[in-house]
Amino acid sequence: MSRRLLDRVTRATRAAEEAGLAGILVTPSADLVYLAGYDPPPLERPTCLVLRPGTEPVLLVPELEGPRARGSPLGGSLEVRTWPDGDDPYRAMARLLPEHGTVGASDRMWSLHLLFLQREAPELGFVPASGVLGPLRAVKDEGELDILGRAARATDEAFRRIARDRIEGLREEEVGERLAGLLREQGLDGVNFTIVASGPNGASPHHEPGGRALRQGDAVVLDLGGRVGGYCSDLSRTVCVDHPPRGFREVYDLVQEAQEAAFGAVAPGVPAEEVDRAARDVIGAGGHGDRFIHRTGHGIGLEEHEGPYIVEGNREPLRPGMCFSIEPGIYVEGAFGVRIEDIVAVTDTGAIRLNHATRDLELVT
Repeated sequence: MSRRLLDRVTRATRAAEEAGLAGILVTPSADLVYLAGYDPPPLERPTCLVLRPGTEPVLLVPELEGPRARGSPLGGSLEVRTWPDGDDPYRAMARLLPEHGTVGASDRMWSLHLLFLQREAPELGFVPASGVLGPLRAVKDEGELDILGRAARATDEAFRRIARDRIEGLREEEVGERLAGLLREQGLDGVNFTIVASGPNGASPHHEPGGRALRQGDAVVLDLGGRVGGYCSDLSRTVCVDHPPRGFREVYDLVQEAQEAAFGAVAPGVPAEEVDRAARDVIGAGGHGDRFIHRTGHGIGLEEHEGPYIVEGNREPLRPGMCFSIEPGIYVEGAFGVRIEDIVAVTDTGAIRLNHATRDLELVT
């Protein structure tokens, strides 16, 4: 593990130098987990991994966190420097940086920490570190792909089981609790979310499960995800209780076609926005373009949402190892919503789906 992490640190430092940065500051976040395998809570006491071209990496931590940091996966392979309560951690951080230049700051760095650091290092400029770290994290290695596949398969099985359950008459929140239990039963370490949006609630893509009871003729958007080994899953399917509502099948078929078109557009070198266009063209031609109100997808890994984003304007070329969702949707206000989502991975020749739950319409009881 430490060799793999050290390689990531080396590549991140090299990428920072190539980007003209004098260093990168990585505070508690998925970035720190990715680089150092260390996942402390974000607190008012700053923790920061400092990467500078031409120097050895340093992990600066509060003194009381020293034993934990040294015992972390990379703790024995880099310098862990501590600061005691009562000292100024920002002065200690500034001493690890050059006096002049531009430094990348982790996107999850608290503004409080950045503002106090700017006070101590007024000649430094700061930019988001995601410009360097994002492209590195976006391309998954074989180990990451394996874990993402396991997470996807467990989430598929949770969906298959809820589709066999009797859910008519249950409240959305009860179905959400059942989904969470099924995710845990399938071996996920934790549950990130369960969206259960029935009937007209389905027209709100991020609806929070509430007290509405599911009834015959309801379309129900189910969106669920959890974590395995720190990596996320994300799956959406739309089912109908007993029978579809009026006008639903036409919309469902259109979303299914759009999802397939977007999947077929994925290949190395293809700009991310072209995948979005492939889905949007189908839905627009079907007369529902104004009801497709979000991007086609988002990257996934240590975070539920990370690069690459599958959206108009993102011209980033897709590369083998990138993983992201394809989730077109149509939302008919006051009636229903439809969304079908899979996680896919870019290969040398195209793409593979990590999710294999049926995309055909499921009628549930």
